[in-house]
Amino acid sequence: MARQHQYRIKTVWTGNLGSGTENYQAYSRDHLITAGSKLPIAGSSDPAFRGNNSRYNPEELLVSALSSCHMLWYLHLCASAGIVITEYTDHASGTMAENTDGSGQFTGVMLCPRVTITDRARAAEAQQLHAQAHQLCFIANSVNF
Repeated sequence: MARQHQYRIKTVWTGNLGSGTENYQAYSRDHLITAGSKLPIAGSSDPAFRGNNSRYNPEELLVSALSSCHMLWYLHLCASAGIVITEYTDHASGTMAENTDGSGQFTGVMLCPRVTITDRARAAEAQQLHAQAHQLCFIANSVNF
């Protein structure tokens, strides 16, 4: 049987401006996300949905989860292969399609990692490990786009 892992977070809405959800404009979308004793993540909705641009929104966090998971698998695979990575930066982007009824779904996420390795002779091998990282990424295996 496969091992199972549980993840628990707490999300607390902090956007009651005095009258709760009396109407759509009456409340802030601000909230805090915590996990145990870790520092909170300040969340909101996308500004297109009356959110606070200075806080992370769920869509950004999904793109971030995909980017982070890929990076962590990639670094693991490189370490196992003896390829030394000294820098890794990803400028990831995601596309969400909004439907006329207000629902929506992600149609794609593009990862654009830039990696620095110590042995340029192994660049092709290092490049190929991205495909394996994608196949192993827990988050990528959990989405349907």
